[in-house]
Amino acid sequence: MVEMSLTSPVFVHLGDIPQKYTCQGENISPPLLISNIPENTKSLVMIVEDPDAPGITVTHWVICHLEPSTTEIPEGGNIKDAIIGKNMMGKNIYMGPCPPFGKHRYYFKLLALDEKLDLNEKTRKKQLLKASKGHVIEQTELIGLYKKTKN
Repeated sequence: MVEMSLTSPVFVHLGDIPQKYTCQGENISPPLLISNIPENTKSLVMIVEDPDAPGITVTHWVICHLEPSTTEIPEGGNIKDAIIGKNMMGKNIYMGPCPPFGKHRYYFKLLALDEKLDLNEKTRKKQLLKASKGHVIEQTELIGLYKKTKN
């Protein structure tokens, strides 16, 4: 059995995220590729978060209701038929890496679910994780790193 996979053509797992996709660049989401989605998947969801922020885990992006046939999330995150939930700032957008100091890890977590959950544009990470309990068929993650450059 081949495991579900999440990769990017612009950075490798545990590699540096290019500046273009951060607060010091265009602040757009990187292109992502999804493969080997389990057959019985009814919906995909994704959370992007930074666990290295002082005292909290910062939620950068919440995506609900990706179709199980999705194989790519294009640069800039223009995703048809998906819903973007709220990031930590309460906005329905991708928030690029912007660590206050040091190099931080950014987890792109993809979950395959056995059901299309009752989620909407008000959904936050905590709600998504609570709703998905008992419905996760498989999950995978891609970790990118970023440290601000000095101007």
